[in-house]
Amino acid sequence: MPSNTTTETPPQQQDGVSLSHGLKQRHLSMIALGGVIGAGLFVGSGAGIAAAGPSIVIAFALSGLLVMLVMRMLGEMSAAHPSSGSFSAHAERAMGPWAGFTAGWSFWVLLCTAVGLEGIAAAKIVTGWLPGTPQWAWVALFMLVFCGANLAAVKNFGEFEFWFAALKVGAISLFLVLGGLAIAGVLPGTDSPGASNLTDFFPHGGEGLVIGLLASVFAYGGLETVTIAAAESENPVKGVAGAVRTAMWRIALFYVGSMAVVVTLVPWDSKDIADPDKGPYVAALDHLGIPGAGQVMKVVVLVALLSAMNANIYGSSRIAYSLVERGQGPKVLAKVSGGVPRIAVLVSSVFGFVCVLLSYWRPDDVFPWLLNMIGAVILVVWIFIAVSQLLLRRRVEREAPEKLVVRMWAFPFLTWVALAGMAAIFVLMAREQGTRVQLYSTGGMTLFLAVVGYVWQRVRARS
Repeated sequence: MPSNTTTETPPQQQDGVSLSHGLKQRHLSMIALGGVIGAGLFVGSGAGIAAAGPSIVIAFALSGLLVMLVMRMLGEMSAAHPSSGSFSAHAERAMGPWAGFTAGWSFWVLLCTAVGLEGIAAAKIVTGWLPGTPQWAWVALFMLVFCGANLAAVKNFGEFEFWFAALKVGAISLFLVLGGLAIAGVLPGTDSPGASNLTDFFPHGGEGLVIGLLASVFAYGGLETVTIAAAESENPVKGVAGAVRTAMWRIALFYVGSMAVVVTLVPWDSKDIADPDKGPYVAALDHLGIPGAGQVMKVVVLVALLSAMNANIYGSSRIAYSLVERGQGPKVLAKVSGGVPRIAVLVSSVFGFVCVLLSYWRPDDVFPWLLNMIGAVILVVWIFIAVSQLLLRRRVEREAPEKLVVRMWAFPFLTWVALAGMAAIFVLMAREQGTRVQLYSTGGMTLFLAVVGYVWQRVRARS
């Protein structure tokens, strides 16, 4: 049985005990609030709008419902067993070391690669303001700043994210207010578009909606960081519970609400929406003709990218640390000094910068292969979360029911609904030519890691 393949770790050796608890409740609250406003929303949603048109609102609502279920499941497990390994530690507890190995290292590759991608996107914005300066130099500067901050102390990560999140929340809230006033026709100097931009709601039919749905799913990536960070907070259980319970309104307001404002204000086929140098939010503000608003939003997009870099360096280092603490990686990565796994921070940052260099050195073969390999990792992680929750819920109810501070709604029915939704997304990815290669590449990496993890588990069991 899976429950016999791994044992609970004694309290004095529990994952995360060597890490500091330098994150205050205000840090965790703002990470939970601002973490939902990711770079994928500001930068990646334009392609989804171009494909789905106004029906992108439906796409974000459907994928948002799935994300709410995933976060609820993850919150239940993380409140019961706080760990810097988050879903990786839960998967090991539920299914055995091979599952924790597979979920953890695949997510580590995803986060490290994302650090590089976000660095490149941020550098493009800065070089647009300062033409002639090399992009790689800006990426290197961003890397040095956030790597240094994460090396020093976890409270530095918390402070950066606190202010980054405050700016993102303030900016998108102001965007929603201005957009709402413009739609109502009470914003000075603007005329209400009414429903004129919504008449062709499904411009590319069902196929367009499918592409938009896939784009929206990946825009939600990164919400898991709050459960990783909770292990280093003053009150992990309270932090996780609060973050999960407010996830629903945050997703509805920031994602679905802002998409509704964009497609109501701007024609879905506007070239500015799909322009990667602008994006839908800048396009919407430029469309309103508010002086300087578009440039201000570019600053916010830059902040979102830098915030994601900071969070991903942090998250990847803690996932690596947790895996090694559980005997699933090179021991050197578990070395902690000053309450920080500094070797893991350095290795994760270097991996991210290597991805940046590959985008310059091998842009036609190695780099696209790497991007395809991580294309569906977030879905793989979500499946591990759902299966782990199915297996662990009954165990916790039997052994320690007082730890169920957060409970999954309508268990096990909604857990199965979530798994069915993930399976449906995999089918949709297999049908679409643009995402099929991502599905197969991620599947290959996942299978490879599962085999390595299983062999590692068998070798350790014999020793």
